[in-house]
Amino acid sequence: MNRVWMITGAGRGLGRAFAEEAVKNGDMVIATVRKINDADPLMKNENVLPVIMDVTKKEEVAAAIAAGIKKFGRIDVLINNAGFGMSGAFEEVSDEELRTLMETNFFGVTNVTKAVLPVMRNQGSGMILTVSSQAGAMGFLGSSAYCSSKYAVVGLSEALSMELAPFGIQVASILPGSFRTGFRDSSSMKHAKTSLAAYEGSAVHAARDFLVANNHKQEGDPEKAAAFLYSIIESGKLPKRILIGKKCCEDVKAYLEERISEIESYLDESSQTDFGVEQ
Repeated sequence: MNRVWMITGAGRGLGRAFAEEAVKNGDMVIATVRKINDADPLMKNENVLPVIMDVTKKEEVAAAIAAGIKKFGRIDVLINNAGFGMSGAFEEVSDEELRTLMETNFFGVTNVTKAVLPVMRNQGSGMILTVSSQAGAMGFLGSSAYCSSKYAVVGLSEALSMELAPFGIQVASILPGSFRTGFRDSSSMKHAKTSLAAYEGSAVHAARDFLVANNHKQEGDPEKAAAFLYSIIESGKLPKRILIGKKCCEDVKAYLEERISEIESYLDESSQTDFGVEQ
């Protein structure tokens, strides 16, 4: 049986690649976008329902889900993809910028997920995958605000995977490395409006400049990422975290090995802090 996908931010980037892969395999897609391009062949495909939706607006989320159910009858796979990036030292990011980032990258995910859950619970099945980032598994210099938003959805997903298992719903995080999309374009990547003199010439600003200078030079191929993700969904068993990209896998593996080594360095002493343990 062909699946029905709901993909947020399906107009470009990885969201579009996921939508194209699903359609190529005969599946149906509820493609949520901020603006519908009538000349876009994907959006004119008979197996695609394009819907204008802002993930931060609950009424638009509800309307999009209702339209999708009316046309296709169910939702089998939810891909929470919509979001944007933020660079700059944490001290430079204003409260307003941070809250706007979290409103989309975290609360946008919770808005859509909460609205889809009753559908999937009634079906007794479903998959919910949220696009985090390699920055949701390890911190990156100059991206502290962005990392916080992506760590948040990983934590949410892992807890939800346990809560929703009794309903036949699987939950996972997608953690891509650097892929050659428009994510670093000004339409998707924001930079802190404030630039503090204390950080001029620092590694933080060098990291910001690197993101700009290396835009559209990333090693990752979005089409291959989509095919890889489709194969995992087709297998019927979601890993808790789905890392995408060779360097991403290598970097996160090395990072986790360092964390394990750290724990082992103080494990004996830490184990003495329980009640009933003699020191």
